[in-house]
Amino acid sequence: MAAVVAATALKGRGARNARVLRGILSGATANKASQNRTRALQSHSSPEGKEEPEPVSPELEYIPRKRGKNPMKAVGLAWAIGFPCGILFFVLTKREVDKDRLKQMKARQNMRVSNTGEYSLYTRTWLGYLFYRQQLRRARNRYPKGHSKTQPRLFNGVKVLPIPVLSDNYSYLIIDTQAGLAVAVDPSDPRAVQASIEKERVNLVAILCTHKHWDHSGGNRDLSRWHRDCRVYGSPQDGIPYLTHPLCHQDVVSVGRLQIRALATPGHTQGHLVYLLDGEPYKGPSCLFSGDLLFLSGCGRTFEGTAETMLSSLDTVLDLGDDTLLWPGHEYAEENLGFAGVVEPENLARERKMQWVQRQRMERKSTCPSTLGEERAYNPFLRTHCLALQEALGPGPGPTGDDSCSRAQLLEELRRLKDTHKSK
Repeated sequence: MAAVVAATALKGRGARNARVLRGILSGATANKASQNRTRALQSHSSPEGKEEPEPVSPELEYIPRKRGKNPMKAVGLAWAIGFPCGILFFVLTKREVDKDRLKQMKARQNMRVSNTGEYSLYTRTWLGYLFYRQQLRRARNRYPKGHSKTQPRLFNGVKVLPIPVLSDNYSYLIIDTQAGLAVAVDPSDPRAVQASIEKERVNLVAILCTHKHWDHSGGNRDLSRWHRDCRVYGSPQDGIPYLTHPLCHQDVVSVGRLQIRALATPGHTQGHLVYLLDGEPYKGPSCLFSGDLLFLSGCGRTFEGTAETMLSSLDTVLDLGDDTLLWPGHEYAEENLGFAGVVEPENLARERKMQWVQRQRMERKSTCPSTLGEERAYNPFLRTHCLALQEALGPGPGPTGDDSCSRAQLLEELRRLKDTHKSK
Protein backbone atom coordinates (compact mmCIF):
# COMPACT_ATOMS: atom_id res chain seq x y z
CA MET A 1 0.00 0.00 0.00
CA ALA A 2 2.82 2.35 0.96
CA ALA A 3 4.60 1.51 -2.26
CA VAL A 4 1.55 2.41 -4.32
CA VAL A 5 1.23 5.73 -2.53
CA ALA A 6 4.94 6.43 -3.04
CA ALA A 7 4.68 5.55 -6.72
CA THR A 8 1.67 7.81 -7.11
CA ALA A 9 3.50 10.67 -5.38
CA LEU A 10 6.47 10.22 -7.61
CA LYS A 11 4.19 10.14 -10.60
CA GLY A 12 2.54 13.43 -9.51
CA ARG A 13 5.92 15.00 -8.80
CA GLY A 14 7.02 13.89 -12.24
CA ALA A 15 4.10 15.65 -13.80
CA ARG A 16 4.94 18.79 -11.96
CA ASN A 17 8.56 18.42 -12.92
CA ALA A 18 7.51 17.98 -16.50
CA ARG A 19 5.51 21.15 -16.33
CA VAL A 20 8.44 22.99 -14.80
CA LEU A 21 10.75 21.56 -17.43
CA ARG A 22 8.43 22.69 -20.20
CA GLY A 23 8.32 26.15 -18.63
CA ILE A 24 12.11 26.31 -18.53
CA LEU A 25 12.41 25.16 -22.10
CA SER A 26 9.77 27.65 -23.16
CA GLY A 27 11.59 30.50 -21.42
CA ALA A 28 14.87 29.48 -22.96
CA THR A 29 13.29 29.48 -26.41
CA ALA A 30 11.77 32.91 -25.80
CA ASN A 31 15.09 34.20 -24.52
CA LYS A 32 16.81 32.85 -27.60
CA ALA A 33 14.25 34.48 -29.87
CA SER A 34 14.64 37.71 -27.98
CA GLN A 35 18.41 37.55 -28.40
CA ASN A 36 17.98 36.91 -32.13
CA ARG A 37 15.68 39.91 -32.48
CA THR A 38 18.10 42.06 -30.51
CA ARG A 39 20.94 41.04 -32.79
CA ALA A 40 18.73 41.88 -35.81
CA LEU A 41 18.03 45.30 -34.36
CA GLN A 42 21.72 45.87 -33.78
CA SER A 43 22.50 44.94 -37.38
CA HIS A 44 20.02 47.62 -38.60
CA SER A 45 21.04 50.24 -36.12
CA SER A 46 22.71 53.55 -37.04
CA PRO A 47 26.49 53.95 -37.17
CA GLU A 48 28.53 54.00 -34.05
CA GLY A 49 28.03 57.05 -31.95
CA LYS A 50 24.32 57.40 -32.72
CA GLU A 51 21.48 56.56 -30.41
CA GLU A 52 20.38 52.85 -30.44
CA PRO A 53 16.68 52.09 -31.06
CA GLU A 54 14.59 50.93 -28.13
CA PRO A 55 14.32 47.15 -27.72
CA VAL A 56 11.29 45.65 -29.33
CA SER A 57 8.87 43.48 -27.44
CA PRO A 58 9.30 39.76 -28.20
CA GLU A 59 5.71 39.61 -29.31
CA LEU A 60 6.26 42.26 -32.13
CA GLU A 61 8.02 41.68 -35.40
CA TYR A 62 10.49 44.42 -36.44
CA ILE A 63 10.05 45.85 -39.94
CA PRO A 64 12.83 48.32 -40.97
CA ARG A 65 11.49 51.70 -42.29
CA LYS A 66 12.52 52.67 -45.85
CA ARG A 67 13.82 56.16 -46.56
CA GLY A 68 11.34 58.25 -48.65
CA LYS A 69 12.28 59.54 -52.15
CA ASN A 70 13.27 63.23 -52.59
CA PRO A 71 10.70 64.75 -55.02
CA MET A 72 13.12 67.58 -56.00
CA LYS A 73 15.84 65.23 -57.13
CA ALA A 74 14.33 64.83 -60.60
CA VAL A 75 13.81 68.59 -60.90
CA GLY A 76 17.42 69.30 -60.00
CA LEU A 77 18.65 66.71 -62.46
CA ALA A 78 16.50 68.16 -65.23
CA TRP A 79 17.79 71.69 -64.49
CA ALA A 80 21.41 70.53 -64.40
CA ILE A 81 21.03 68.96 -67.84
CA GLY A 82 18.59 71.40 -69.45
CA PHE A 83 20.27 74.72 -68.58
CA PRO A 84 23.61 74.10 -70.34
CA CYS A 85 21.78 72.49 -73.25
CA GLY A 86 19.60 75.61 -73.57
CA ILE A 87 22.67 77.88 -73.57
CA LEU A 88 24.29 75.73 -76.24
CA PHE A 89 21.12 75.79 -78.35
CA PHE A 90 20.90 79.60 -78.05
CA VAL A 91 24.52 80.07 -79.13
CA LEU A 92 24.14 77.72 -82.11
CA THR A 93 20.89 79.31 -83.34
CA LYS A 94 21.67 82.99 -82.63
CA ARG A 95 23.20 83.59 -86.06
CA GLU A 96 20.21 82.01 -87.79
CA VAL A 97 17.81 84.18 -85.80
CA ASP A 98 19.77 87.28 -86.77
CA LYS A 99 19.65 86.25 -90.43
CA ASP A 100 15.88 85.85 -90.21
CA ARG A 101 15.53 89.32 -88.73
CA LEU A 102 17.67 90.80 -91.48
CA LYS A 103 15.53 89.07 -94.11
CA GLN A 104 12.40 90.55 -92.57
CA MET A 105 13.97 94.00 -92.61
CA LYS A 106 15.19 93.55 -96.17
CA ALA A 107 11.61 92.98 -97.31
CA ARG A 108 10.87 96.56 -96.23
CA GLN A 109 13.87 98.32 -97.74
CA ASN A 110 14.57 102.02 -97.43
CA MET A 111 12.66 102.35 -94.15
CA ARG A 112 9.34 101.19 -95.63
CA VAL A 113 8.23 99.50 -92.46
CA SER A 114 4.86 99.61 -90.75
CA ASN A 115 5.82 97.78 -87.58
CA THR A 116 7.24 99.84 -84.74
CA GLY A 117 9.35 96.93 -83.52
CA GLU A 118 11.13 96.60 -86.86
CA TYR A 119 11.76 100.35 -86.96
CA SER A 120 13.32 100.10 -83.49
CA LEU A 121 15.56 97.27 -84.71
CA TYR A 122 16.75 99.49 -87.56
CA THR A 123 17.41 102.62 -85.53
CA ARG A 124 18.37 101.35 -82.08
CA THR A 125 20.34 98.12 -82.60
CA TRP A 126 23.41 96.93 -84.50
CA LEU A 127 21.07 94.99 -86.81
CA GLY A 128 20.17 98.26 -88.49
CA TYR A 129 23.81 98.93 -89.33
CA LEU A 130 24.23 95.37 -90.65
CA PHE A 131 21.15 95.86 -92.81
CA TYR A 132 22.59 99.10 -94.17
CA ARG A 133 25.91 97.38 -94.97
CA GLN A 134 24.04 94.63 -96.79
CA GLN A 135 22.11 97.24 -98.80
CA LEU A 136 25.37 98.94 -99.66
CA ARG A 137 27.04 95.76 -100.94
CA ARG A 138 24.05 94.71 -103.01
CA ALA A 139 23.61 98.18 -104.56
CA ARG A 140 27.28 98.42 -105.49
CA ASN A 141 27.08 95.06 -107.25
CA ARG A 142 23.79 95.79 -108.98
CA TYR A 143 24.42 99.46 -109.85
CA PRO A 144 28.18 99.93 -110.25
CA LYS A 145 27.52 103.34 -111.87
CA GLY A 146 24.51 104.27 -109.74
CA HIS A 147 20.81 103.56 -110.01
CA SER A 148 20.11 106.68 -112.12
CA LYS A 149 21.84 108.98 -114.57
CA THR A 150 22.15 112.43 -113.03
CA GLN A 151 22.97 115.87 -114.37
CA PRO A 152 24.66 118.55 -112.24
CA ARG A 153 23.21 122.05 -112.07
CA LEU A 154 25.76 124.82 -112.48
CA PHE A 155 24.91 128.36 -111.44
CA ASN A 156 27.12 131.43 -111.08
CA GLY A 157 30.10 129.82 -109.33
CA VAL A 158 28.01 127.18 -107.53
CA LYS A 159 27.50 123.58 -108.61
CA VAL A 160 24.97 121.06 -107.26
CA LEU A 161 25.92 117.48 -108.09
CA PRO A 162 23.43 114.65 -107.32
CA ILE A 163 25.09 111.30 -106.51
CA PRO A 164 22.89 108.17 -106.86
CA VAL A 165 23.59 105.76 -103.99
CA LEU A 166 22.10 102.53 -102.64
CA SER A 167 19.01 101.39 -104.59
CA ASP A 168 17.14 104.74 -104.76
CA ASN A 169 18.86 107.26 -102.46
CA TYR A 170 20.54 110.52 -103.43
CA SER A 171 23.54 112.16 -101.84
CA TYR A 172 24.64 115.62 -102.99
CA LEU A 173 27.81 117.67 -103.37
CA ILE A 174 27.37 121.45 -103.12
CA ILE A 175 30.51 123.00 -104.60
CA ASP A 176 31.91 126.51 -104.47
CA THR A 177 33.72 126.26 -107.81
CA GLN A 178 35.84 129.37 -107.24
CA ALA A 179 37.21 128.29 -103.86
CA GLY A 180 37.30 124.56 -104.65
CA LEU A 181 35.33 123.75 -101.48
CA ALA A 182 32.56 121.16 -101.20
CA VAL A 183 29.76 120.25 -98.80
CA ALA A 184 28.26 116.74 -98.83
CA VAL A 185 24.59 116.18 -98.00
CA ASP A 186 23.56 112.77 -96.62
CA PRO A 187 26.64 110.81 -97.80
CA SER A 188 25.34 107.27 -97.29
CA ASP A 189 27.90 105.63 -99.61
CA PRO A 190 31.31 107.11 -98.74
CA ARG A 191 33.03 105.41 -101.67
CA ALA A 192 30.69 106.97 -104.26
CA VAL A 193 30.93 110.40 -102.63
CA GLN A 194 34.71 110.20 -102.45
CA ALA A 195 34.89 109.27 -106.14
CA SER A 196 32.89 112.41 -107.00
CA ILE A 197 35.13 114.56 -104.77
CA GLU A 198 38.23 113.30 -106.53
CA LYS A 199 36.66 113.75 -109.95
CA GLU A 200 35.69 117.35 -109.18
CA ARG A 201 39.10 118.00 -107.51
CA VAL A 202 37.60 119.77 -104.53
CA ASN A 203 38.21 119.75 -100.81
CA LEU A 204 35.42 118.38 -98.60
CA VAL A 205 35.02 120.65 -95.57
CA ALA A 206 31.52 119.83 -94.26
CA ILE A 207 28.89 117.10 -94.11
CA LEU A 208 25.23 118.04 -93.66
CA CYS A 209 23.04 115.23 -92.32
CA THR A 210 19.27 115.58 -92.52
CA HIS A 211 18.64 112.76 -90.02
CA LYS A 212 20.09 109.72 -88.31
CA HIS A 213 18.91 106.84 -90.54
CA TRP A 214 21.79 104.79 -91.89
CA ASP A 215 20.80 105.31 -95.53
CA HIS A 216 21.51 109.01 -94.98
CA SER A 217 24.31 109.03 -92.40
CA GLY A 218 26.22 105.79 -93.05
CA GLY A 219 29.20 107.48 -94.74
CA ASN A 220 29.93 109.98 -91.98
CA ARG A 221 32.60 107.86 -90.32
CA ASP A 222 34.75 107.11 -93.36
CA LEU A 223 34.53 110.56 -94.93
CA SER A 224 35.39 112.31 -91.66
CA ARG A 225 38.45 110.04 -91.36
CA TRP A 226 39.56 110.59 -94.95
CA HIS A 227 39.14 114.37 -94.61
CA ARG A 228 40.52 115.37 -91.23
CA ASP A 229 39.24 118.95 -91.34
CA CYS A 230 35.72 117.92 -92.32
CA ARG A 231 32.94 118.96 -89.92
CA VAL A 232 29.76 116.89 -89.45
CA TYR A 233 26.58 118.95 -88.96
CA GLY A 234 23.15 117.78 -87.83
CA SER A 235 20.58 117.86 -85.06
CA PRO A 236 21.76 116.86 -81.57
CA GLN A 237 18.28 115.42 -80.93
CA ASP A 238 18.70 112.81 -83.64
CA GLY A 239 21.87 110.98 -82.62
CA ILE A 240 23.74 111.70 -85.87
CA PRO A 241 26.77 109.38 -86.18
CA TYR A 242 30.10 111.22 -85.71
CA LEU A 243 28.37 114.57 -85.18
CA THR A 244 30.85 117.38 -84.45
CA HIS A 245 28.78 120.56 -84.91
CA PRO A 246 25.16 120.44 -83.67
CA LEU A 247 22.63 122.71 -85.37
CA CYS A 248 19.34 124.27 -84.32
CA HIS A 249 16.50 125.81 -86.29
CA GLN A 250 17.65 128.75 -88.49
CA ASP A 251 21.38 128.17 -87.86
CA VAL A 252 23.56 129.04 -90.86
CA VAL A 253 26.58 127.09 -92.16
CA SER A 254 29.03 129.19 -94.21
CA VAL A 255 31.46 127.56 -96.64
CA GLY A 256 33.13 129.96 -99.10
CA ARG A 257 30.28 131.72 -100.91
CA LEU A 258 27.79 129.11 -99.75
CA GLN A 259 25.25 130.15 -97.13
CA ILE A 260 23.20 127.15 -96.01
CA ARG A 261 20.39 127.51 -93.47
CA ALA A 262 19.14 124.62 -91.32
CA LEU A 263 15.37 124.36 -90.79
CA ALA A 264 13.93 122.09 -88.11
CA THR A 265 11.32 119.78 -89.65
CA PRO A 266 10.51 117.02 -87.12
CA GLY A 267 8.08 114.22 -87.90
CA HIS A 268 10.01 111.61 -89.86
CA THR A 269 12.47 111.66 -86.98
CA GLN A 270 12.53 113.80 -83.88
CA GLY A 271 15.48 115.91 -85.03
CA HIS A 272 15.01 115.94 -88.80
CA LEU A 273 16.55 118.98 -90.53
CA VAL A 274 16.31 120.25 -94.09
CA TYR A 275 18.96 122.54 -95.60
CA LEU A 276 18.24 125.63 -97.69
CA LEU A 277 21.04 126.96 -99.90
CA ASP A 278 20.52 130.69 -100.30
CA GLY A 279 20.55 131.65 -103.98
CA GLU A 280 21.19 135.35 -103.43
CA PRO A 281 25.04 135.27 -103.24
CA TYR A 282 25.33 133.58 -106.67
CA LYS A 283 22.26 135.23 -108.26
CA GLY A 284 20.44 131.94 -108.76
CA PRO A 285 17.54 129.95 -107.33
CA SER A 286 17.59 128.69 -103.77
CA CYS A 287 17.98 124.95 -103.30
CA LEU A 288 16.17 122.84 -100.70
CA PHE A 289 17.82 119.55 -99.67
CA SER A 290 14.83 117.87 -98.08
CA GLY A 291 16.09 114.46 -96.91
CA ASP A 292 13.05 112.34 -96.07
CA LEU A 293 10.66 115.21 -95.34
CA LEU A 294 9.55 115.93 -98.91
CA PHE A 295 9.87 114.03 -102.20
CA LEU A 296 8.63 114.71 -105.68
CA SER A 297 4.85 114.32 -105.16
CA GLY A 298 5.31 112.71 -101.74
CA CYS A 299 6.44 113.09 -98.15
CA GLY A 300 8.20 110.92 -95.60
CA ARG A 301 6.55 108.63 -93.09
CA THR A 302 5.90 109.91 -89.58
CA PHE A 303 8.06 107.59 -87.49
CA GLU A 304 8.79 109.84 -84.50
CA GLY A 305 6.02 112.41 -84.48
CA THR A 306 2.36 113.03 -85.10
CA ALA A 307 0.38 114.19 -88.11
CA GLU A 308 0.24 117.66 -86.55
CA THR A 309 4.05 117.71 -86.26
CA MET A 310 4.51 116.65 -89.88
CA LEU A 311 1.93 119.18 -91.07
CA SER A 312 3.83 121.98 -89.32
CA SER A 313 7.09 120.86 -90.94
CA LEU A 314 5.50 120.75 -94.41
CA ASP A 315 4.08 124.23 -93.85
CA THR A 316 7.63 125.41 -93.12
CA VAL A 317 8.56 124.31 -96.64
CA LEU A 318 5.42 125.87 -98.14
CA ASP A 319 6.58 129.29 -96.91
CA LEU A 320 9.55 129.14 -99.34
CA GLY A 321 9.47 130.61 -102.87
CA ASP A 322 7.98 128.80 -105.85
CA ASP A 323 11.28 128.86 -107.76
CA THR A 324 13.11 126.98 -104.97
CA LEU A 325 14.63 123.79 -106.38
CA LEU A 326 13.71 120.60 -104.53
CA TRP A 327 16.50 118.03 -104.13
CA PRO A 328 14.95 115.04 -102.26
CA GLY A 329 16.63 112.10 -100.56
CA HIS A 330 15.05 109.36 -102.75
CA GLU A 331 13.99 108.59 -106.31
CA TYR A 332 10.28 107.99 -105.61
CA ALA A 333 8.76 110.17 -108.34
CA GLU A 334 6.97 107.58 -110.48
CA GLU A 335 5.50 105.73 -107.52
CA ASN A 336 4.39 108.91 -105.76
CA LEU A 337 2.74 110.36 -108.87
CA GLY A 338 0.88 107.09 -109.33
CA PHE A 339 -0.62 107.49 -105.86
CA ALA A 340 -1.41 111.16 -106.50
CA GLY A 341 -3.45 110.02 -109.51
CA VAL A 342 -5.57 107.84 -107.22
CA VAL A 343 -6.54 110.65 -104.84
CA GLU A 344 -6.71 113.39 -107.52
CA PRO A 345 -7.45 111.65 -110.83
CA GLU A 346 -8.42 114.87 -112.64
CA ASN A 347 -5.29 116.85 -111.75
CA LEU A 348 -3.85 117.85 -115.14
CA ALA A 349 -0.57 119.12 -113.69
CA ARG A 350 0.03 115.70 -112.18
CA GLU A 351 -0.74 114.01 -115.51
CA ARG A 352 1.77 116.15 -117.40
CA LYS A 353 4.44 115.54 -114.78
CA MET A 354 3.77 111.80 -114.81
CA GLN A 355 4.33 111.61 -118.57
CA TRP A 356 7.66 113.42 -118.23
CA VAL A 357 8.75 111.22 -115.31
CA GLN A 358 7.94 108.02 -117.19
CA ARG A 359 10.06 109.14 -120.13
CA GLN A 360 12.93 109.91 -117.75
CA ARG A 361 12.73 106.59 -115.96
CA MET A 362 12.56 104.57 -119.18
CA GLU A 363 16.09 105.87 -119.82
CA ARG A 364 17.03 105.55 -116.13
CA LYS A 365 17.45 109.30 -115.84
CA SER A 366 17.02 111.12 -112.55
CA THR A 367 13.84 113.14 -111.96
CA CYS A 368 15.61 115.65 -109.69
CA PRO A 369 15.12 118.48 -109.16
CA SER A 370 11.55 119.71 -109.23
CA THR A 371 10.41 123.09 -107.89
CA LEU A 372 8.20 123.95 -104.94
CA GLY A 373 5.85 125.70 -107.36
CA GLU A 374 5.35 122.41 -109.22
CA GLU A 375 4.91 120.48 -105.97
CA ARG A 376 2.12 122.77 -104.86
CA ALA A 377 0.24 121.86 -108.04
CA TYR A 378 0.30 118.05 -107.76
CA ASN A 379 1.79 116.88 -104.45
CA PRO A 380 -1.24 115.82 -102.34
CA PHE A 381 0.72 116.10 -99.09
CA LEU A 382 1.18 119.82 -99.76
CA ARG A 383 -2.47 120.24 -100.78
CA THR A 384 -4.32 119.47 -97.54
CA HIS A 385 -5.83 122.96 -97.74
CA CYS A 386 -7.57 122.13 -101.04
CA LEU A 387 -11.34 121.76 -100.76
CA ALA A 388 -11.46 118.97 -103.35
CA LEU A 389 -9.18 116.74 -101.28
CA GLN A 390 -10.95 117.66 -98.05
CA GLU A 391 -14.33 116.75 -99.50
CA ALA A 392 -13.05 113.49 -101.00
CA LEU A 393 -10.96 112.21 -98.07
CA GLY A 394 -11.10 114.60 -95.14
CA PRO A 395 -13.17 114.33 -91.95
CA GLY A 396 -14.41 117.91 -92.23
CA PRO A 397 -13.72 120.70 -89.70
CA GLY A 398 -12.44 119.73 -86.28
CA PRO A 399 -14.70 119.59 -83.22
CA THR A 400 -13.86 123.22 -82.43
CA GLY A 401 -13.96 124.39 -86.03
CA ASP A 402 -10.14 124.38 -86.17
CA ASP A 403 -9.01 124.09 -89.80
CA SER A 404 -5.50 122.89 -88.82
CA CYS A 405 -7.09 119.95 -87.05
CA SER A 406 -8.92 118.83 -90.18
CA ARG A 407 -5.77 119.32 -92.30
CA ALA A 408 -3.75 117.13 -89.92
CA GLN A 409 -6.44 114.45 -90.06
CA LEU A 410 -6.43 114.63 -93.85
CA LEU A 411 -2.64 114.32 -93.90
CA GLU A 412 -2.85 111.27 -91.64
CA GLU A 413 -5.45 109.68 -93.93
CA LEU A 414 -3.31 110.41 -97.01
CA ARG A 415 -0.33 108.77 -95.35
CA ARG A 416 -2.40 105.70 -94.46
CA LEU A 417 -3.72 105.39 -98.02
CA LYS A 418 -0.22 105.85 -99.43
CA ASP A 419 1.11 102.98 -97.27
CA THR A 420 -1.70 100.72 -98.49
CA HIS A 421 -1.15 101.74 -102.11
CA LYS A 422 2.56 101.06 -101.82
CA SER A 423 2.07 97.52 -100.53
CA LYS A 424 0.01 96.39 -103.57
